Amino acid sequence: MKLGAAAFAAALVCAGGAMALPPPSPNQTVIEDAAMPRKLSEFGLFRAGGAELSDGVLPYDLHTPLFSDYADKARGIWMPPGAKATVDADGNVRFPVGTVLIKSFGWADANDGKPVETRLLIHRSDGWTALPYVWDADGRDATLAIGGRRIPVSFAEPDGTTRSISYAVPNKNQCKECHALDGAIAPIGPKLRNIRFGAAYRTNAAGRIEGLSRQVAALPAWDNPASGSVAERARAYLDVNCAHCHNPKGSASNSGLFLRWTDDPDGVNYGIEKRPTAAGRGSGGMDFAVAPGHPEASFLIYRLESLDPGIAMPEVGRATVHKEGAALLRQWIAGMETRSAH
Repeated sequence: MKLGAAAFAAALVCAGGAMALPPPSPNQTVIEDAAMPRKLSEFGLFRAGGAELSDGVLPYDLHTPLFSDYADKARGIWMPPGAKATVDADGNVRFPVGTVLIKSFGWADANDGKPVETRLLIHRSDGWTALPYVWDADGRDATLAIGGRRIPVSFAEPDGTTRSISYAVPNKNQCKECHALDGAIAPIGPKLRNIRFGAAYRTNAAGRIEGLSRQVAALPAWDNPASGSVAERARAYLDVNCAHCHNPKGSASNSGLFLRWTDDPDGVNYGIEKRPTAAGRGSGGMDFAVAPGHPEASFLIYRLESLDPGIAMPEVGRATVHKEGAALLRQWIAGMETRSAH
């Protein structure tokens, strides 16, 4: 049975008993240097011999995470001793130079429960740098995959369907496709409305991130009906899975389709009766990105449910259709009042 993200993260965070090896201290010189270490262990972000986060690395989770082929993810933040992050007026967390954002990918029922990949987003003096690492077969360390990698993975989807895919580890340049903001690499997930810390780490997090305690409405969890309406959860899903590119400063700015949680009104630029920017296979011959009342006539759904490289959205980061996410968006569109004849 699939253990889920919380169990996967706990397995990588918890101390593991008396036999756990002592953690190294994260190496700030390596972190801030311009070099690209061949081995993940050189950073000192994990305990020796495995994927357990070192002391001082702050684990966190998200209310609504990005979909990545049903992978479970364990996340962590390292900041230099004494340094603090701040929260700006828009709720974005601004991390100091020397910060590392850590995200490990794996499946509880694949690869003996060990992570497959860990991505680092490192804040250096010249900006953010993204580095992907693939875990070695013995799970004791990971090796830099600057050119990306394809890894065969088999796992069970939530409905029990067994899926075998060629999991794509992005190359260094592909990281910029999702993380680009105004032409520079920037973090995506840790925004005040979406980030959350477990009870054991909340006080520590508040002490390291000034403004974390500000009262900001949490982003709904897309799969939890108690957290918001269908429309709210659908918009949360689009914000996390699409808006990092589909915003006026993102890599898909020329599309005119903007899908941010609070900044984009529920109109044409949000896809409602928005015609395709350019004719092509991506529209599937449909008139609108979102045809109110008609998910079957909405090419946003068509692209989300496709695996064709010339059609699928997002363009990178998945080799699987997120059936449950697509079902939520279908429900959202079906519930809209019909505006035009289709």
